[in-house]
Amino acid sequence: MGEAISAGASGAVHRGRDVESGTEVALKRLLDTGDVARLEIEARLLSALEHPRIVSVLDHFVDGTGAYLVMDLVRGVDLEAELGRRGTPGLPVEEVVALGLQACEALAYIHREQVVHRDVKPANLILGEAGVVLVDFGIARDLEDQRGRTVGIGTPYYIAPEVLAGYELSPRSDVFGLSATLWTLLAGRPPAYGEATPLSELAPSVSPALEATLQAGLELNSERRLPSAEVLAERLGAPLEEPHGASLARSAAEAGGPYEVLEAIVRTAAGVFGAAASSVALLETGGSLRFEASWGAGAREVVGLRLGPGVGIAGAVAGGEPGLVIPDCRADPRFAAAIAEGTGYVPHTMIVVPLLASGRVLGVLYVLDRRDGRPFRADDVTKAELFADLAVTAMAATQEGGGGSSGAGRPSR
Repeated sequence: MGEAISAGASGAVHRGRDVESGTEVALKRLLDTGDVARLEIEARLLSALEHPRIVSVLDHFVDGTGAYLVMDLVRGVDLEAELGRRGTPGLPVEEVVALGLQACEALAYIHREQVVHRDVKPANLILGEAGVVLVDFGIARDLEDQRGRTVGIGTPYYIAPEVLAGYELSPRSDVFGLSATLWTLLAGRPPAYGEATPLSELAPSVSPALEATLQAGLELNSERRLPSAEVLAERLGAPLEEPHGASLARSAAEAGGPYEVLEAIVRTAAGVFGAAASSVALLETGGSLRFEASWGAGAREVVGLRLGPGVGIAGAVAGGEPGLVIPDCRADPRFAAAIAEGTGYVPHTMIVVPLLASGRVLGVLYVLDRRDGRPFRADDVTKAELFADLAVTAMAATQEGGGGSSGAGRPSR
């Protein structure tokens, strides 16, 4: 590990080198090493993201000196340094808008994949040869305010008010951070909460439309704030194309019909439960379960996997047991640990509920690992069962519209 590159709320980033390949990397040394499970869960999910405007997470590890996240070393200058070097006091409006649109591309992609960055600010946007790259995802650390409520990662001036108040992070939290970033790049200083000074007084070349857009992104009430990076980009004058980048959803068919529905189901289930992964496995003739769709960490390895009749926790639920919450998978004797290890993803906690149609089991819905590292609760089963009912209804509607079925509940391809 070499010199420090930057420091933030959740840890310092150092230059490093892979001892086997000799490749230079960025090593983030995390301040909070008390929750190794959460580090593992979040790092595994982040490593599945692939987009030219976000940094690639390569690995994570814990040793005697601390907990580390290994990332690509992005070469360029961060926008905080660029502002300090060239700001008079801000940067040219056209340049800031172009940088903002590139950052919107990054946020639109990660939000589509149910990920919130948590710490969008000028120092975490690096300007390289190919444009802006979003780096240094906040991870594995919460702060507590004096009232004992959880406060998510962030940097003063750029952290959304709802996060300071202890409410959940959302894409709107990142919209606030990016809006504050663009204001800073234009004005030469970050906005105060409820900023009273018009931006046009600080940067006279800013148009009324641009000022109104940033004010809408800086709304203190998240419900009144611009809802997404796509809307922010449209207000900046250039609607985004369909997000590029690797989808974290995988299914057993390339596209079309029931499989698109299954991908939507697993993606939405992960979002509803704040989970790192979700899968649907459908029963085949003979009682085996085949994983037809998966979202999140390990999805590529999971899809197509088969479990024999009665194998694992899923096999028990498919065989007639009610929905289950497993607080610690690794301690449960029914857990198919060897199969999980073969996929490279061994979860800590899970929910497994049956997919039922007229009392007949069609398969199971898995939800794996809360991203905050805590176990699922017993009452999560009821919510998962309601979601499973919705999933079965959606699959049935899709089949009626152009499918049919084969096996014991699998849609035909």
